[in-house]
Parts: sequence; structure tokens; C-alpha cells
Amino acid sequence: MEARSHTVTNQAPPLVGYDVYTGDRALSEAVGRHLPAELLDGAREELRTLGRATGSEQVREWGEQANAFPPRLRTHDRYGHRIDEVEFHPAWHRLLGKAVSAGLTDAWGRPGGHVRRAAGLLVATQAEAGHGCPVSMTHAAVPALRAEPELAAVWEPAAASRVYERELRPAASKTGVLLGVGLAEKQAGSDLGAVTTSAWPLAASGEYLLTGHKWFCSAPMSDAFLVLARAPGGLTCFLVPRVLDDGSRNAFALQRLKDKLGNRSNATAEVEFDGTTWARRVGEEGQGLRTVDGTVAAGRLDCVLGSAALMRQAVAQAVHHASYRSVRGGPLADTPLMRNVLADLAVESEAATVLGMRLAAAYDSGAERDRALLRIAVPAAKYWVAKRCVPVVAEALECLGGNGYVEESGLPRLLRESPLHSLWEGPGNVQALDVLRALRTEPAALDAYLREVGEARGADPRLDRAIRGLLTELADLDGVEARARRLAERMALVLQGALLVRWAPPEVADAFCAGRLGGEAGSAFGTLPPSAGLRAVVERARPVE
Repeated sequence: MEARSHTVTNQAPPLVGYDVYTGDRALSEAVGRHLPAELLDGAREELRTLGRATGSEQVREWGEQANAFPPRLRTHDRYGHRIDEVEFHPAWHRLLGKAVSAGLTDAWGRPGGHVRRAAGLLVATQAEAGHGCPVSMTHAAVPALRAEPELAAVWEPAAASRVYERELRPAASKTGVLLGVGLAEKQAGSDLGAVTTSAWPLAASGEYLLTGHKWFCSAPMSDAFLVLARAPGGLTCFLVPRVLDDGSRNAFALQRLKDKLGNRSNATAEVEFDGTTWARRVGEEGQGLRTVDGTVAAGRLDCVLGSAALMRQAVAQAVHHASYRSVRGGPLADTPLMRNVLADLAVESEAATVLGMRLAAAYDSGAERDRALLRIAVPAAKYWVAKRCVPVVAEALECLGGNGYVEESGLPRLLRESPLHSLWEGPGNVQALDVLRALRTEPAALDAYLREVGEARGADPRLDRAIRGLLTELADLDGVEARARRLAERMALVLQGALLVRWAPPEVADAFCAGRLGGEAGSAFGTLPPSAGLRAVVERARPVE
């Protein structure tokens, strides 16, 4: 007979079997706001389908399996032939296949494509973040490919395909492909101008051989990679396929896989090019940095969306737990102090979501003002939202108490994942300095930013004061590099505040302006000024089951 010492009570049920999209009011409202009416019904149905799958017990299990059984490197086959392959758990392929089939690599040139894709990425990566990397890189590679129309005509349709084909074959024989980006080197890091990989032209126009290395190459089983190398004419962008047209393997030696803090389902490799590595030039020689500008910017926006997804899932778990956990005869979420903590976290999550979706809409717009806004708002948003991800996830974990510190809760995996987006596509200093670069060289970018925040002027006195304070800071750029982080932070906060004042419920906007712009809260979460609206903020953040 089974021994029993007690009956288990007062434990929250698992958060599964719910629609991740519909249960996120901030996200679903943003989709309704930014998509044309004629696209809404189709987009909502796609996103609900993805949301139900993401919230299912099966997909959650795939996420756990993909991280519990990380990829393995196989450099040689049993006979000693060099193969340079990475083996992934079947769960990884299932997750990636679902993301591709949901259109998460298809945005460019599709009406409303960036908003639909951004919402889908924010939903899908809540189940498992690592598989979002190849999805993001494939999407981000398109602007660079378009610098070489002949290449784009071949690779872009396959990159936008909703068919996931995991086998390494010549691109011409595949319906769908994944694209990677390998830029960083040991000695260079984010300083792409210090790249030393060399490229020597062959007789054929646009074909080169590469010699060198890449220190970080994510998802190395992708079909091709954008890399930077030094050609005779200077730093140049190249496309390096894994398999050549004749079916032979390109010289793409995987030296080892990184043992990472998080993102463990996704392989990140060190790659060597041995002088016989075949590559195709993308854009003109000497224009490599300009060629990859659009790719880097698209990747940075995905870092904002990825951070927003981690925040949203952490907050959903915290609110779900506190809604079921009973303390002193009532739900934990109804106690005044826990309500304050949850509301503070929920406001941070909604601000990240609203900002990320506004920037995605700017991509779809294509208007000159929106293009200028992206130039300054993307690095500012990437800087701040990625920075906020770690404390949000850590505080949400604490809301579950000791249960949150246990792997089975899923929060430790979210916490390990949370620092990553601060590093991808350039760490905080790089983003802050890029904001300064835009201020100094592109006056249209600042004008677009000020017009955007100006849309909300007069709606909240705390926001108005914050805008005036920011204008004072912008008027004095002497010694500004030392305070570049503060400036990027203030620009992101003011933009978030303006968007929330325009579009969020009054209680959400009020809590944000009080806690982030008005100086009415402390530095820790849960220090918002008490108000009747906090209950509504928490209820809004509760995932619908």
C-alpha cells in the first residue's frame, strides 16, 4: 500500500492548455491597432492557432526536452570523413518546424508582415526561446541579401517558405531554407571593423575563397551564412552556403560548440574557413558594414521582441501562481503588497510589448518618418528592454517562492535565457553609442522620435515633465558619451510612456508614469504608489486559461 503522510493542497496547477496569444491582452490589442482591418481576421486566426499550440502541454514538453538534451557536435563520421554536423533532439526540430510553418520567417514585402510576424515570434518563443534564433537570423538576413538582387531572387523565397527542411542539401533542391549570420571574431567582438577573415576573388564574378574564423556562429546547421571578410577592396559581406551546387560540402569546419549559460537548445559554434571555403559576394567590395546594417537592425528588434516574450511568460507564470495560491484565506494576488509587485511587473511587460509592436509597425509602414524613427528607437529600445528582462524574470521567479527556484517550474530556464538579448547584436554600450551616432549624424531620426512622443503631450503631466527633461539633456551634448546609457534609457522610457498614455488602459499608463517617469516609486519592483487601479492591472495580466 502506498504510504501517504499528507494531502497536497494550496498548489497552483500548471499553466498549460491556454491560448498564449488571446491571453495576452497587450499583444492582441497591439495587433488590432497596427494591422489594417482587411488583414485582421486572417491574422487573428493564425495567431490564435499558434497561441493554442504554444500553450499546449505537448509544445511545453518539447521546450523542456530541447533544453534537457542540448545539441551535440559530430565533426567526423565513423570512417574519419569530416562532416561537421550538429545533432539536435527531435523536439528542437518540432519546435522549429512549427515556427517556420507559422510564417515566422516571412515578413518582408508581405502586407502587415512585420506586425504579424512580431506577434507570432513573441508568442512562439514563450514556449522555448532557443529555436527563435534561427528564425530570427533567417528573417534578418533578407535586407543584406537584397544588396545582391540575383542572390535575393534565389534565397529570399526559400527563406520566406513555410516548409521546414532540416536536411543539408543544395539550396536549389529545397523548398525552404534557414539562414544564419556569423560576424564576431575572437579579437573583434562587436567591433566589426576589426574583422580579419580574408577573401580572395576567383575568376568567376562575385565568387571568393575565405580564410579565417568566426567566434560565434549560431544555429550552424543552417543552409547558408552571412559573414564579413576582408576582400582586396575592403570589408565585404559574403554568403557562405553549407552545401555547394554540386552537392558537396563547403569547407565549414565546426571546431566546438559553446557551453552557454542559457539558450542551451540552440547550438552556437566556432567556425573555421580554411582557404577553400567558397563564398558569394553580397553587395560591393568595401561596403560590408553598410550591407549588413539592415540585418543588424532587424536582429536588434528581434532582441526587443525576444525579451518581451520572456518577460510576458515570466509575468504570466507569476500572476497565475498568485491567483491560485491562498494566503490568509484568500488569493495571494489579492494581498496589497503582492498586488503591487505583480502590477509593477505587468506594467514593465506591457511597456516592452507595446514598444516592440510599434517598431514592427514602423517596418510595415515604410513611411519616411517611420524609417527615421527606427534608426534611433531600435537601439534605444534594444538597450533598455533587454536590460529590464533580467530583473523582471528574477522578480517573477521570487513570486513563486521556493517553487520558482526549482527547474520544474520553468522559471530557472527563463532566468538563464534572460541576459542573452543584451548581448546579441551588440551589448549595452554598443546600443547607447549607436543612439548617439544617430543623434549626431541623422537629424531626421531625432525629429521623428520627438514627433512620436509629441503625440502624447498634454495627456499626463509626468510624461510632459519627462519630455522637457529629455529635451534639456539633448540640448547639451558636451561629454555625452559618458552618459550615453542614461540618455538611451531616458529616450526608451519616454517613448514607452508616450505609447502607453496613447494606447494602454488608464490604470496601466498611470502606473507606468508614476513608477518610471514621476519618481513616485523606488528602484525595486513592488514600490508603486498604492491605487485602486493596481487590481485592474494585475487582472489584465492574468493569462486566460
